[in-house]
Parts: sequence; C-alpha cells; structure tokens
Amino acid sequence: MLLRPLTLLGLVVSMATGLVLGVGAFVLLLERGYLRGPSEVASLPAIVRHVRDSYVEPIPEETLVENAIRGIVRGLDNHSTFLDDGAFDDLKEETTGKFGGIGVEVGLVEGWFTVIAPIDGTPAERAGMQAGDVIVEVDGASLKGRRLGEAVSDLRGAPGTPVALRVRRAGTPSALDFDLVRETIRVVSVRSRLIEPGYGYLRISQFQHATPDHVLEAVGRLEEETGAALEGLVIDLRNNPGGVLGASVDVADTFLERGLIVYTEGRDASSEVRFNASGTDALNGAPLAVLINRGSASASEIVAGALQDHGRAVVVGTRSYGKGSVQSVLPLTNERAIKLTTARYFTPNGRSIHDSGIEPDVAVPRDRAETSEAYEALLLAEAMRQLKRG
Repeated sequence: MLLRPLTLLGLVVSMATGLVLGVGAFVLLLERGYLRGPSEVASLPAIVRHVRDSYVEPIPEETLVENAIRGIVRGLDNHSTFLDDGAFDDLKEETTGKFGGIGVEVGLVEGWFTVIAPIDGTPAERAGMQAGDVIVEVDGASLKGRRLGEAVSDLRGAPGTPVALRVRRAGTPSALDFDLVRETIRVVSVRSRLIEPGYGYLRISQFQHATPDHVLEAVGRLEEETGAALEGLVIDLRNNPGGVLGASVDVADTFLERGLIVYTEGRDASSEVRFNASGTDALNGAPLAVLINRGSASASEIVAGALQDHGRAVVVGTRSYGKGSVQSVLPLTNERAIKLTTARYFTPNGRSIHDSGIEPDVAVPRDRAETSEAYEALLLAEAMRQLKRG
C-alpha cells in the first residue's frame, strides 16, 4: 500500500431526481467506454428512479448512491476502493500503526487473495503465515468473487475475537488451516540492534508517518552504543508491505545527499511530482545493505530502488513484490472516502517496478529445506560481506 492523503475531492456532484449523483462518475464511465453518449448519461437518473420506485424491496437513497460509487471504482484496479465509515477509520488507524486484526497485508494476485507480508509480532506472523500464502476461506466462507476491501474487512475485527483461515501455499499439497485470535495490532515500525561493533541492523516493518523520525533516532542509538560513527548498516525491508509515500521518501532522504529519490506520473498535473534529497546523509557515506524479498512492496520498493539507483546501497535477497502505483485518499465526507489509484511511481533511473519489482544486486534465494533461522544467518552473513567490501 502506498498512500498519498488528499483533503479535497475532485468529484463534482449534482442533484438529480432527488439523489446526489457524481458528475465525475459520468465522466469516468464515458472515458472507459461504458456510456456511448449523452443518451446513456441521461438514462442513469432513470435507472436510479426505477430501482428506487420499483425494486421488490425499498432501498434507501443513501444505499443507492453508495452502491453507485462502489460500482464505479470496482472495475478500475485491485487497489481502488470505496471506504465506508468503518474502512476509512481502519485506514487512518493503519497509517498511525494501530488497528484490530490478525496482522497481514493482503493483495489480489492473479485474482487470488494473497498475503503480501505478515506483520512482525502479530497473530499471523506467530502462527507461521508467509508471504505468498493464498487465503481461500475465512470462517468457512469462500473468498471467491469478493472484493479486496471486503476480504480485508473479514480479517479485521474486535480484539479477542476468533477467525479461522484456510490457506493454500505453493509447494504444499493440501490446504493449511489457521485458527487465530484477533489482537490490537500495534506496529512498531522500526527496530534496531548492533550486529557487531560498528555495524548496525535496522528493521523497518511498515512506513508510518513517524517512521523517518524513528529511523534517525535508531541510528543515533546505534552510534551511541558503538561509541563512534557506524561503519555500515543493514536496512531490512523484507515483508514490509509499504505505507505512506512521504515516509518512504524521507527514509531514503536520510541516507542520500543529493539527487532524485522518486517521481510520480499520472493523468492529473497534481499527480506529477518529483522528490529530491535534501542534502544530508545520516551515515556520512558509510556503506549500506538493503534486504528485500517477495513481501517487500510499494514504499519499500521506493527506498530500495532509490538507494540502488544511486549506488548508495547494495540490495540483497530476492525480487520484491512489484507494486508501483500511488493511491490517493479522496474524502467524500468526514466518515467516507474513495481510495483511488492516481499515479505510478518511478525510480531515479526511470524504472517502473509495477508488476516487475526490484531485482537484488546479490540474489540469496531460500532453499525450501532450509530453516528460517539458517536462512536468516545466510542472508545476514552475505549483507555483512557486502558492507565490509565497502
């Protein structure tokens, strides 16, 4: 998930047959070829009237309008969605690092509800769910035909409530069942430790508004602990599903003195933005290694791609997820909004990672027979080798 919060909604609304209908919706339908001309545009109020007056059960006008909005965004892509009051609250909580659920970031991959990454220290991660797991059932109900937002709502819920998942995993012949209990998910986005004197490890699990400040604080603590400037730093972005655009830009800026970090392109002029480094490298050029895997997505790929393109870091691990689009949150009211894909982003060298991901400089694939502990040791050893090479 990569979010750009907006405060204004670029949809004009008009009154027609007593209902609020989006003119922007009409334009969008025309642009996508669903409405062939003015006669079809004019038929929409009539359709609403027929449903309102003749459908077998009475439907509140508010529900009709809400369904119309859902229908407009449903066919766009897997990341655009209507946010009702509950979903809008969930999104706001997620960007601040606290929400109720099991702790997974889910995306639609070839039509399947796929775990992009389990979040550190959550029920899903402790139970052994992995990036790439396909969730096929929630509480015995199939997810076939469901929208992404609907599936996420099924996974979210009040802390303490149970939820049963059926999961398919590549290389595993039969389905896996997970019986989990939802918790208040408090995402600690930054953790750090010394690997050995002079060399630090920085884990970023998600990009929240406060993440850049926490990164600087962690670097300062590592330097205090080692008693000198760091000689090298490993930044672990594995299973980091993304987050807030500005946070990823500021984290990359922490380690870059100059140059372009990322740029976005979209149809609207306001979607075309370039983000540049501000001139200060917190490590004064000390070498960096960035760890990525299939669960590294969106904002994680911005950081990895920027540091890789500038030759500032060696990227180690396996190819990232490949989610290169920006979603803008467009409020309709204080309680409702649409999340709309408004731009694609590109690395400093003009690479679009959408559907292709970031390829590591040093590939370290995991043998299926390896334990997670053995693979962790292998990956970290390779990162340290790269750091000491300079």
